[in-house]
Amino acid sequence: MQSNHLSRHARQVLTVTQGKAHLQGPGSDPSIARSWLRCLEDYHLDPAMAMAPTVLEHERLLESRERLQQVLHIAGNEMNSLHQQLSGAGHAVLLTDARGVILNCVTAPTERKIFERAGLWLGADWSEASEGTNGIGTCLVERQAVTIHQDEHFRGRHTGLTCSASPVFDPHGELLAVLDVSSARPEVSRQSQFHTMALVNLSAKMIESCYFLRHFEKQWLLRFHLQAESVGLFSEGLLAFEGDGRICAANQSALNLLGHVRGGLLEKPVEMFFECSLDELLGRATAQANASWPLRTRDGRQLFASVRGQVRAPQPSSLAAVALPPPAPITGSICLVDPALQNDFRRAVRVFERDVPLLLNGETGCGKEAFAKAVHQASQRAAKPFVALNCASIPESLIESELFGYRGGTFTGARKEGMRGKLQQADGGTLLLDEIGDMPLALQTRLLRVLEERMVVPIGGEPQAVDVRIISATHRNLLERVEDGSFREDLYYRLNGLEVALPALRERSDKAQLLDFLLAEEAAGQVIRLEAKARGALLDFAWPGNVRQLRNVLRTLVALAEGEDITFNDLPPLIRRPAASAKATVSCEAPEHPLDDAERSALLAVLEQQRWHMSHVAAHLGVSRNTLYRKLRKHGIARDA
Repeated sequence: MQSNHLSRHARQVLTVTQGKAHLQGPGSDPSIARSWLRCLEDYHLDPAMAMAPTVLEHERLLESRERLQQVLHIAGNEMNSLHQQLSGAGHAVLLTDARGVILNCVTAPTERKIFERAGLWLGADWSEASEGTNGIGTCLVERQAVTIHQDEHFRGRHTGLTCSASPVFDPHGELLAVLDVSSARPEVSRQSQFHTMALVNLSAKMIESCYFLRHFEKQWLLRFHLQAESVGLFSEGLLAFEGDGRICAANQSALNLLGHVRGGLLEKPVEMFFECSLDELLGRATAQANASWPLRTRDGRQLFASVRGQVRAPQPSSLAAVALPPPAPITGSICLVDPALQNDFRRAVRVFERDVPLLLNGETGCGKEAFAKAVHQASQRAAKPFVALNCASIPESLIESELFGYRGGTFTGARKEGMRGKLQQADGGTLLLDEIGDMPLALQTRLLRVLEERMVVPIGGEPQAVDVRIISATHRNLLERVEDGSFREDLYYRLNGLEVALPALRERSDKAQLLDFLLAEEAAGQVIRLEAKARGALLDFAWPGNVRQLRNVLRTLVALAEGEDITFNDLPPLIRRPAASAKATVSCEAPEHPLDDAERSALLAVLEQQRWHMSHVAAHLGVSRNTLYRKLRKHGIARDA
């Protein structure tokens, strides 16, 4: 039976490569036909031969891994994350060197044998010259992302595989590696690979960017993008340059943004391309290079940039007050220095770009709308509308017309010209449904229909197509509302493509940077300094109203400031009180069950051990941050800042 399949596949290959009409099937793709022709004419391969792939000897494999040690280290976490995003089962995530030799493989332990039988071994050579048309080998030849689906493989023995691969380039534009996702499931369709291919592409770009940053750790690094929110993301342009300003490397995004080929940039002074002197660039350098500022190119285009490098020593000051430093590392209009928040933001942007709904959960005032807007601004929809609707602040009788709109004259008091609802206003862009847990049950049914059909029906009007992406936010536990019947279960799972738990202000590790960022925003160019004691009191306060409360206090302080300095005595009486103990405050009520008591004690022990760094605590316990926050709420554990 196997020999018959190999023979049929070989005849199909020969038919296509002999130039005979083949309007359907794998040979109808010109890139596949070209590859098959290479396999026959250049590599002299036999599509019916069932030999196993060539595998490097152990010592040579170790040598190959040693050469790409830094890449393997960078790619490891990204490969594990990619495997989880693909739901794990049925996929192998592979990394090869520039020759097509597999150097790392992430797959479920129970499925390892399946992929090894398919020839996906560590050390296996999957170059096109060895294995014919396949995701890895053809990606190496074409130098671009490819998907090879089942019968599109050249060798008949590989037609049970579906492979999506993307190249990884080094800072000089040379092929460094290939990232590949392979599946051995027979039911995998080519259409289903669009999502997989997008994720593989994003992961490959992340590996490229991280490698570039590591490779030029000792050089000055200029990071830039058309949008301030995208500086620091994988799509940013990267230019490495020496202390004298000579450019030594550029990534592909930098070449695209500047409209130059690599040869036109290397060894040239960085000042040649930007309206900014070298001294100005070096003077703006920070250790992390997250704070962005406007930078114009020589041909007049507006970019946003940051510079990573050695921070110049500040000038001595006779003032006892602490001068306000440059804006904190930010992403657009939001401060994201907390590592866990940065990771959540990157993940949110990635899934949002694939039209996966986001559900933001967090206490009132913790910045859910700011986070949602930053995600929108970092996406390809940044130039389109961002529309927010607070479901809790609008009377129930008006939410329907606010969300769906209405036709003129539909009801008494309606505008003659009618009204476009929030869904239509957000067409092409993003709609934030804030406090989604307060949406009336009847409207939940209509919203679910809109999400499924991508059609909105205004009150009294006709169906209209809408292209909108949804971000939902709530401070409530939606699963509890599902259980009590006040929230539709199917809508909950439709909105919860990725849930992001935003921490309360007291739990953030970047409070100091956030304080500086918000003060700079409220000062709006005015020189404002915080006295050291005042700054300490602001950082020590618990902020039950979170970021919203902090911003309001700072706005008042700036408005009432007589000069440039804010002192301790200027603070509201509530904040001037002695800082509460930083110890954990827990519910005085003893738990009913010993297991609960043990879990609470274990949580407190790890929290103290990790100094309340939530991402470290979650990693130590082997749970997500969402789960950790649920456990803390369950046991009444909180911490005064």
